[in-house]
Amino acid sequence: MTSTTDTSKKSDETKKIYKPLRDVEVEYEVDHDKCASCKERPCLEACPVDAVHEVPPDNHIEIDDKCFGCILCREACPYDAITMETTLSKPRRENVPNINTKLCRQCGACVDACRTGAIHLVSSGNQEAHSEIDEDKCVRCGYCSRVCPTEAIKYGEILPRSVVGGKAIVVNQDKCIGCMTCTRVCPSKGAINVGKMNKLPYINPSYCARCEECMNVCPSTAIKYSSRKRAYEGYNKIKTMEIASELLEKESEKLARETVKIDSILNKITREVSYSHDEDEFTQDVTDLVRDEIRALMEGKLDVEDLCEIIQATSPLRVINVSEEECIGCGACIKECPVDCIELEMPSPVHIGDNCVFCGQCVEACPFQAINLQEESFQVENGHILFKRRKILGPSEGEVLIDNMACQRCGVCVNKCPVDAMSMVDDQVMVDQDKCILCGECQRICPTKAVELHEK
Repeated sequence: MTSTTDTSKKSDETKKIYKPLRDVEVEYEVDHDKCASCKERPCLEACPVDAVHEVPPDNHIEIDDKCFGCILCREACPYDAITMETTLSKPRRENVPNINTKLCRQCGACVDACRTGAIHLVSSGNQEAHSEIDEDKCVRCGYCSRVCPTEAIKYGEILPRSVVGGKAIVVNQDKCIGCMTCTRVCPSKGAINVGKMNKLPYINPSYCARCEECMNVCPSTAIKYSSRKRAYEGYNKIKTMEIASELLEKESEKLARETVKIDSILNKITREVSYSHDEDEFTQDVTDLVRDEIRALMEGKLDVEDLCEIIQATSPLRVINVSEEECIGCGACIKECPVDCIELEMPSPVHIGDNCVFCGQCVEACPFQAINLQEESFQVENGHILFKRRKILGPSEGEVLIDNMACQRCGVCVNKCPVDAMSMVDDQVMVDQDKCILCGECQRICPTKAVELHEK
């Protein structure tokens, strides 16, 4: 039988000590009159670094220098007796990766993987050609180190490296307590941002190095792995709400808090309108419906005109299906798919995977019209909000435009383009319109909304 002493000792041994990689100044104050009313003292158990203590003879609560401002004690206090403010220093960043020129084989894998164009091949003096990293452009993400086949690139002097392929790290904002511990340990500049509306951190998958440090130190276990598709969907949703916050910050504080519900209103309208129509294609003016829903929420303080930018920022919903009755499994669509997401599953029809970019190539290629690609979206025309459903019968026509003022040259669109239609030339993103299939993937994943798809 395990004794109380043994259990306590085991608990002390297994309790992880969280040490932030950023210096933090913590200013706190404890209202001892309120504190005296508390008998359970949950703040003692809540602190992950044992910085909260009872001080005899009256056993009042004090916080020592080990505190790094995670505010768990404040959240646990049932009497609001603890107030706390933290001031963070600048984040510690990894050093620029070191390249061993003797191991480098000039394969160019690191050059292709670099999202910021920071790596290029050089040849100077008596040295053979090798990769070189521009310190000013390098964001210390570690991608180059992962793809190097000869392990010539060393990275991670501050943090250990750990990668789970095909996944992305996300913050579950329902579980997040806003302690900002993750922001203090993140070495990748731009990976973790703090929302202006709910004041909670969220992760930009394009910049996350997946070092797992934020996950290891999160005291509320709110940080976990998710699929990259879901991670980008969550990130884009938060960015949409951030746009709403910027538009509405001139309004009352209550109004700004309520903007988070705009997305749910649009989803509600989408369901109501979509389910009321059986047609393959239709257009419905939903201006009045949106106005009534928004004004009911905002107590009449918001005009539909103020929502135009938010409406335009929402991504269309696309659904693709294969008719079992029509499909004969001929495989014509498989040859045309630019992302190799279609598989033949005999005796069943073809199966389209989750990595489909809805480009319409397979729809055009199918000789039996067995593939149905449908799009539903909100659009603003002449001051009216329209809900449209349409069938996509093939690849779109138009062009992709880059806003060079908003573009951060991160290279995410270049790396994710399924047909290699985008490239980085002289620190500018260029689009080969002849190769481009207008799938919209670049527009969807751009973290700064610098990519815009113009369809004819």
